[in-house]
Amino acid sequence: MKLESAKFLQLRRLAPVLDDVLSAGEVEYAEQALGLASLAQLCLQLFDAYQRQYPDEIAQARLDALHL
Repeated sequence: MKLESAKFLQLRRLAPVLDDVLSAGEVEYAEQALGLASLAQLCLQLFDAYQRQYPDEIAQARLDALHL
């Protein structure tokens, strides 16, 4: 699934927030927490769009994850 330009730019803007949190091993300040919430919302939107486009693949991936 190709990302829309706006979604791609949002991901690029939010990527440093996740990198900061992963590097520190903790959420250090409120702006990071807000950035993580925005990233989570964007990821959910992308997942929903992908699931609408490829429902069988998502169902199979869920089944595969249960067997890990």
